[in-house]
Amino acid sequence: MIRAEEVIGTIRATLEREPRVNLHGHPIELQFADGVVTVQGEVGWIGAKKLALEIAAKPQPVTGIVDRLRVEPSEQMEDGAIRDHVCNGLASEPAFMQYAVQAIVKQDLEEVRGTAQRGLDRVIEVEVNEGIVILNGRAESISHKRLAGVLAWWVPGSRDVVNGIEVWSNAEENDDELVDLIRIVLEKDPLVNAAQVSIHSKDGVVILDGAVPMLNNKHAAESDAWYVLGVNEVVNNLVVTG
Repeated sequence: MIRAEEVIGTIRATLEREPRVNLHGHPIELQFADGVVTVQGEVGWIGAKKLALEIAAKPQPVTGIVDRLRVEPSEQMEDGAIRDHVCNGLASEPAFMQYAVQAIVKQDLEEVRGTAQRGLDRVIEVEVNEGIVILNGRAESISHKRLAGVLAWWVPGSRDVVNGIEVWSNAEENDDELVDLIRIVLEKDPLVNAAQVSIHSKDGVVILDGAVPMLNNKHAAESDAWYVLGVNEVVNNLVVTG
């Protein structure tokens, strides 16, 4: 039987070899029991979180992951302020104009924006607990679910996004849909000129090509891709020309 120390050692050694995780700058705590790895700590950015979880899930005896990794927020914000920003972002997004937006405040449901065509099929509920944004409700497509998650991640105080929105359409996920959604996200980000970025995707691996004027444009484009649910790896080939 493989001991817990061996599994943790294997994972930690792989994490140390992945510079994007920066294990020494942001220590991660690992536990292993009954086939399940618990990953806990605070990482510097969204890419580090997803990479760390992917690495932790790879060793042969691992059958499950408990995700307690949080992302260091770019700005310290109270839960109420984060919730308001997420709700306002959803309410002002054209893709959600036919959606009801609701906030959960101290376990009570508050209407942020209701619509005449609300029904039960287009509604997003927002709850925030210790910087963790929890999204629930029902959406018409996986793209709507993914876009809601990105808008939540974009709030500076967000430390994690748990996206529990149900999708009621039967459309299957595919690489073209993922590329289209990432392009929409890049077009909404003021730090990115989406026309300068070429996007390709294969089985959750996203490749960014093109040329951007500044390093922060390159970093913003990569982070935006990582924020999208279903992206497992981002290969950032963007060239900085400035």
